[in-house]
Amino acid sequence: MTDGASVSRFLADEEATLALGASWAKSLSAPLVVYLQGGLGAGKTTFTRGLLRGLGHQGAVKSPTYAIVESYPLAGFTLHHFDLYRFSTPEEWEDAGLDDLFDVQNVCLIEWPQQGGEFTPAADITLSLNHAEHGRTVVFTAHTAHGRKSLETWLN
Repeated sequence: MTDGASVSRFLADEEATLALGASWAKSLSAPLVVYLQGGLGAGKTTFTRGLLRGLGHQGAVKSPTYAIVESYPLAGFTLHHFDLYRFSTPEEWEDAGLDDLFDVQNVCLIEWPQQGGEFTPAADITLSLNHAEHGRTVVFTAHTAHGRKSLETWLN
């Protein structure tokens, strides 16, 4: 698999989206930046919920639409789930001090990354969820060596 290589899956329903997140959880390691792309209701938070369950998180998992970020301390790293949907300007990234959450001990999932403009850190992986007939499609695309390694570990 090379940088820019993609892996796609069909997801028949919410349970399949949760299961996909849980299965990928075993191959995550920090640091990692993942862009979660897709329209409203595409399953970005559902995927994140499955991922967190696969990492052993037992508590609630809610969309960070109003809070901007929800953080989940886990064994080995902290997962930060961002939602930039409500940003009206990219400068809000700096105003919120979000750079402080990006370090070698964190996995960061970012919904609506384009809203942060040039302030949003580059993605190791982009995960695109799209509505399809009778379900959804998901495409994982690796952009860095670390992103590629995460996908390869998951696939093997």
